[in-house]
Amino acid sequence: MKIVFANSAWVGAAERLILRGGSWRSVRLRVRYGLIFHASEGPVLVDTGYTPEALTGERRGRMLRLYGALLKPKLNAAEQVLPVLKRFGLSPDDIRTVIVTHFHADHISGLSLLRKARFIASDAAWARVKSRTPRQNLRHGVFTELFPEDFETRLDGLSSKQHVEARNGVPGGADLFGDGSVIAVDLPGHADGQFGLLFAGFERPLLYAVDVQWLLRALTENRAPGFPATLIAEDAAAIEPTSAILRCFLATGGEVMLCHDPAPTLYDLPMSDPVAG
Repeated sequence: MKIVFANSAWVGAAERLILRGGSWRSVRLRVRYGLIFHASEGPVLVDTGYTPEALTGERRGRMLRLYGALLKPKLNAAEQVLPVLKRFGLSPDDIRTVIVTHFHADHISGLSLLRKARFIASDAAWARVKSRTPRQNLRHGVFTELFPEDFETRLDGLSSKQHVEARNGVPGGADLFGDGSVIAVDLPGHADGQFGLLFAGFERPLLYAVDVQWLLRALTENRAPGFPATLIAEDAAAIEPTSAILRCFLATGGEVMLCHDPAPTLYDLPMSDPVAG
């Protein structure tokens, strides 16, 4: 199995807002999404990053327009979903599976581009989205206009997946493809239903921990930001226990990768070929 991550956009933030004790200097954060080349499932997307649908699309409501105006993401044209797929000789219709780690705009804004894909996501979190009013969903950072109209029809919920137990410091979770290659690990705190992806078969096990923190330093140096960053967390009390799980994983020799950390990794584009696991 191979995996590569692309950077859909850059977002600026003051360091001290995302790193306790940091400076006021601006940090350019990445907005990653992934592309897995799986032996039996074929090409699989992990989220979609930011796409024009979230920032200039005609379906945007007033609050999504305000969201874009406040955060001011700078789209990275070369690493948007469509050109990245083309780089690997793929079209959107070649993607039959998208893993949706959680429902924030910078992870789902391109779902409407994938007309033939099923969506592996938290069906429990989706049920809560459906039960809320539009205003309540906005308070949870969910803009429902970004979901394809047939999202529920194509939803392949985590509850249907076999559970793998934690072992030797390696987290357990839902076995997404039934072969142990990709495990969805529950990572509460940042967003309702957020899960990361464990690639245990790599020479050094990799855990893509999505948005547990914005910076890897906040995790490894135990410098998670407090107020006001915690205001936008789904469950602020869960952030530290989740971070502790990741530090334990690092201590056992695993590797943690985050969606927004600006430092390049071995799995990031640009490169001529995806990295082998």
